[in-house]
Amino acid sequence: MHPYKLGEMEQRFADLIWENAPVASGELVKLCGSAFDWKRTTTYTMLKRLCERNIFVNENGTVKVCMTKEEFQAAQGDLFLQENFEGSLPIFLAAFSRRRKLSGKEVAELKKMIEEYEEDGDDDADI
Repeated sequence: MHPYKLGEMEQRFADLIWENAPVASGELVKLCGSAFDWKRTTTYTMLKRLCERNIFVNENGTVKVCMTKEEFQAAQGDLFLQENFEGSLPIFLAAFSRRRKLSGKEVAELKKMIEEYEEDGDDDADI
């Protein structure tokens, strides 16, 4: 089991936590009962899974975020690139743009991201 691959219900559960964190575990049980029609045991089983992946932590009955949704999505993106494109963003973009033409807006957004990255002066730009 990879920490950044979630099933559909795990993802929905994680989204619920991100939207409400920090949240008391008892309140999380109520939220899951309303949102998913889960029993208390199901909520705690799912919470344990995500805590084992270091996405969340349950400290003294309060569920807190270890990894923000944005950090999690970035890790998922890294994993996807590693597994499918030798870890190379340029190879991914080349494959993607062969299948679907990028819009002018998308190209502009990518250029802006690259310019901002260059302005930060990151020394790892050529790795």
